[in-house]
Amino acid sequence: MKRTILTGDRPTGKLHLGHYVGSLQNRVLLQEDEQNNVFVMVADQQALTDNAKNPEKVQQSIMEVALDYLAVGLDPEKTTIFIQSQISQLPELTLYYLNLVTVARLHRNPTVKSEIQEKGFNESIPAGFFMYPVSQAADITAFKATHVPVGEDQKPMLEQTREVARDFNRTYGKDVLVEPDIILPPKGQGRLVGIDGKGKMSKSLNNGIYLSDSADTIQKKVMSMYTDPNHIRVEDPGQVEGNVVFTYLDVFDDDKEKVQELKDQYRAGGLGDVKIKRYLNDVLQAKLQPIRERREAFAEDKGAILDMLKSGSLKAEAVAAQTLDEVKDAMGINYFK
Repeated sequence: MKRTILTGDRPTGKLHLGHYVGSLQNRVLLQEDEQNNVFVMVADQQALTDNAKNPEKVQQSIMEVALDYLAVGLDPEKTTIFIQSQISQLPELTLYYLNLVTVARLHRNPTVKSEIQEKGFNESIPAGFFMYPVSQAADITAFKATHVPVGEDQKPMLEQTREVARDFNRTYGKDVLVEPDIILPPKGQGRLVGIDGKGKMSKSLNNGIYLSDSADTIQKKVMSMYTDPNHIRVEDPGQVEGNVVFTYLDVFDDDKEKVQELKDQYRAGGLGDVKIKRYLNDVLQAKLQPIRERREAFAEDKGAILDMLKSGSLKAEAVAAQTLDEVKDAMGINYFK
C-alpha cells in the first residue's frame, strides 16, 4: 500500500549536521522507495511565529534550505518540495480545526511548553506560536499524510494531529481526515549533540557544523570540540562517554572496528585529543565535501531553484485544495457547490 509522507524544516538559517543525521539522510532513503509519496515543506509560516519582526531572516533562509535539500540528494522528480505560505488552504484548515481544540489542550502540549521555555517567551507568547500544533495538524492532514517522520520530542505534536483528525471525523460524521502514524529516526540517528557538548546541535546555540561550511571552517570547529576535560596529557587515560569527538565518530565513521580501536586506546592512555580530532576531521571532510560541491553547483542557478519551489508548491496546492473541498463538504459549508 502506498504511503504519503510529510516532513519539513523551518527556514531560519542553513541546515547543519544535526539536520542531516536526524532527518535529511532518511528522507533521501524514503524517496527512493516507490511505495512512498514524499512531500517536504519549507515551513516559513511556522518560522514566522517567532520571527514575525524579522521576516528577512526567513525569506533569505528559504533559498539556503532548498540548496541544502538538493545538495544531500533530495530529488524534485521524486519528492515534492514546497513552501508552506504558498498553500492558501493551510490557514483555512487551521481556522476550522481551532474550533475543535481547547486552549487548555494547547497548554498541556509538552512540546509547546518546552519550546516556550526554551525561547524565553514567559507571558508574552505570540498567539501564532501558541497555536502552531493546530497549524501543524493542518499541514499534515491537508496532504492526507499516512506517516510523519519526527524526533521523540515531537511525538506530542503528532498525537495532537491525530486527535484533530479523529475529532473532525467524529464531529462531522465522515472519514475525511487521515490519522497519521509516526516514523521515528533509526536507532542512533536522533538528535546530534553540538560541538560544545552542552546540548543538541542548534542554530540558536551556534554550536553546529553546517552542510555549507568550508573545509577550513570544518577543521577549526572540529579542533575546538569538547572532549574529556580531565584528559590533560597524552598518556592519561581518557573518557569516551560524553566526549563529543567519539560521539561524532560513532555517527559518521563507517569503519566501526577502527572507532573501537581508537576508543580502547583513548581509555588506556596514549592517544591525544589533537590526533583523534584530526582523524575525525578527515572523516567529516570526506562526508561533507561532495555535499558542499553539489550545493555550490546548484547555487549557480538560483532561478532554477525558485522554479523548482514554485512547481512543487503548485503541485502541493492542488492536493491541499482537494482536501479542503472535502472538509468543507463534510462541514456543510460548500454553499455554492
